[in-house]
Amino acid sequence: MEITDYVKTLAREGELLADAAERAGTDAFVPSCPGWHVTDLLRHTGSVHRWAAAYVAEGRLEPTGFPEAPELVGGELLAWFREGHADLVRTLTEAPADVQCWTFLPTAPPSPTAFWARRQAHETTVHRMDAESALGVVPSPVAPDFAEDGVDELLTGFHARPRSRVRTPEPRTMRIRAADTGAVWTVHLSPAPARTVLGDMGDPVDCEVSGEAAWLYAALWNRLPLAGPGVTGDQSLAALWADTAGI
Repeated sequence: MEITDYVKTLAREGELLADAAERAGTDAFVPSCPGWHVTDLLRHTGSVHRWAAAYVAEGRLEPTGFPEAPELVGGELLAWFREGHADLVRTLTEAPADVQCWTFLPTAPPSPTAFWARRQAHETTVHRMDAESALGVVPSPVAPDFAEDGVDELLTGFHARPRSRVRTPEPRTMRIRAADTGAVWTVHLSPAPARTVLGDMGDPVDCEVSGEAAWLYAALWNRLPLAGPGVTGDQSLAALWADTAGI
């Protein structure tokens, strides 16, 4: 996907997040984020947006903590969220092609701007799903190509890091198959961080998870149950994912 595609998605998903949060009310519980209210969701995502924008706008080369969110409520909190989201969209839109700044995933896209556009598009989309869960509705799906990209970021990026908790005492293998886009990932689990390779080499696996890319996206990010007819083989590996894969 191109940077402009990510930025358009980020812009749209942030607006949908804010609209769903406003409809649910900032005191509403967020079932997909146990212990959170919509207030917590807005403060978290608004802080992440400002954190990401600062790297690109200021060319920060070292990691920094999230900025502290203000103790706002109701309409003032929504306005603060929308302001930060709009600033992030504007920053990524106007960023020079050669900007240099810190990034943090091992499979980063070819430029820092591409990295942050991709990362914040997915960050915002997943949290838009959370805002919709506060409304008590099934999250609306994402486009197949974007969903495939988000699954790839999760498997080859987040869960390749040392901090990933998706591990097994003995070597096990999961295969993730997007039925509509044709993408396949083979995830090798062990006491070390997961090692994901693209494609199906034909080797037997312990568990296969197959479905449309949009469902895989929501389920692997733990926004829908990783269960059902698309999960075959050792169900304990799907349960392990649900228990340990939270970012």
